[in-house]
Amino acid sequence: MSKDYSNIIFGTRSLLEALDAGKEIEKVMFRKGSVNSEVMEHLRRRVADEHIPFQYVPVEKLNSVTRKNHQGVVAFVSAISYSDIDFILPALFEKGKVPLLLYLDQVSDIRNFGAIARTAEFAGVNAIIIPYRGSALINADAVKTSAGALHRIPVCRVEEPKEAITYLKRSGLEIFAASEKATSNLYDVNLNVPATIIMGSEDKGVSDSLLSLADHEISIPRSGSISSLNVSVAAGILIYEATRQRRIAESS
Repeated sequence: MSKDYSNIIFGTRSLLEALDAGKEIEKVMFRKGSVNSEVMEHLRRRVADEHIPFQYVPVEKLNSVTRKNHQGVVAFVSAISYSDIDFILPALFEKGKVPLLLYLDQVSDIRNFGAIARTAEFAGVNAIIIPYRGSALINADAVKTSAGALHRIPVCRVEEPKEAITYLKRSGLEIFAASEKATSNLYDVNLNVPATIIMGSEDKGVSDSLLSLADHEISIPRSGSISSLNVSVAAGILIYEATRQRRIAESS
């Protein structure tokens, strides 16, 4: 079976042309120890200036993506167009909405990411926020797993997670971080407020730096013996408790 290269760009000139054309680039991989040509140096500066996530990898990693002449650089094109939280949030307040945002702290599994996006869009979450680094690639597989939801719900990438959460707090949102160690459970807190729910990575949970900024740490009550839930399942439970509380408030 031939490889699908529709979301891959390789070669210095090809990537520069894609950047000039305004393509949304998900991530760039540069070969470790690649030749410092004028074109390559220009490309590196361009990628850094445009705040595109990048990493240096062994040539074997690049060769595993494509056997074609990649010239020491491979990039992945995003399957979606990203939104800007600076525009979304004021618009929500102007419309009289009670914002409900979801921050995914380095959720790296594509299937989990897509499943969460599907639930979030279905439930009416206003936007998903992700960090530039450490998140799942938003490619065709992610869109497929989301059942197309990633084309419908705004997704915002932020370079500095702590700054992003601080901005949300200053904008009047309360921050709810999911944590297995939390003493409060989701039924003990008022989610009918302008809110951001933070879900952590599959293996480490919410990072300490973001937990320190949270207004509330909340857990999901457990009756069985299994210690934790899949992050996409946990996200769905928290999202729907928030929407349940909002519907009750609207009907009263």
